[in-house]
Amino acid sequence: MRSLTISSALFLLFLLTICLGIPRAASGALGAGPEPSPEIRTIEADAPRPAALPQENQQPGEVRFSADNEEERDSGVWIDGKYFGYVKELKGDKKVLLPPGEHEISIRQDGYKDFVKKIVVEPGQLQTVDVVMEENPKAIYPGADAAELRLDIQPKRAAVFIDDAYAGHGGDFGGRFHSMLVSPGKHRLKVTLDGYRSYESEINPAASEKSRIKIVLEKGPADGAGTQR
Repeated sequence: MRSLTISSALFLLFLLTICLGIPRAASGALGAGPEPSPEIRTIEADAPRPAALPQENQQPGEVRFSADNEEERDSGVWIDGKYFGYVKELKGDKKVLLPPGEHEISIRQDGYKDFVKKIVVEPGQLQTVDVVMEENPKAIYPGADAAELRLDIQPKRAAVFIDDAYAGHGGDFGGRFHSMLVSPGKHRLKVTLDGYRSYESEINPAASEKSRIKIVLEKGPADGAGTQR
């Protein structure tokens, strides 16, 4: 009986050893198995940002001018160094449309200080510039012996300069009751308008002389000369 008990105990111990040894045996026979695949991370690049629209493709803004008197309304308007016309005509089909951003407005009139203002144009927005001209105490006017020069200019909105100083637009100096007074002697006369060839000439009026010049600007680049008739 004791022998059976010992045999049974040994048998149970054998079974237990086999049961406990199976994982190690299986592990040794089958190997460690395939190693786990390394973790794969997907990095997504940031989506490209849409490029800013070119300024010329943005909706322009409109600039209008307000003036209280005839001298201001007849003043010439330059924007970023380019002549646009005179104040009272810049509306309707001649309204001023500018690309968004900063622009410099310069308004000139003979006998007055230049009116200069920087503005920022917003897309699709309207803004009004109040024109206020201040008389220039240093301005020099022709004397009693001044020559009278009548200018018949086409187009009438062209800018007129005497000795590189803005004198007015073509419509100021033509017709029955309009003319330019200049001191006797040599002067440089210039007439310009965007989209036309410039006209330049030297004049030498005598004291109290009355004369008339007809000038027709030809379409073309502004660095050429117009025609005089």
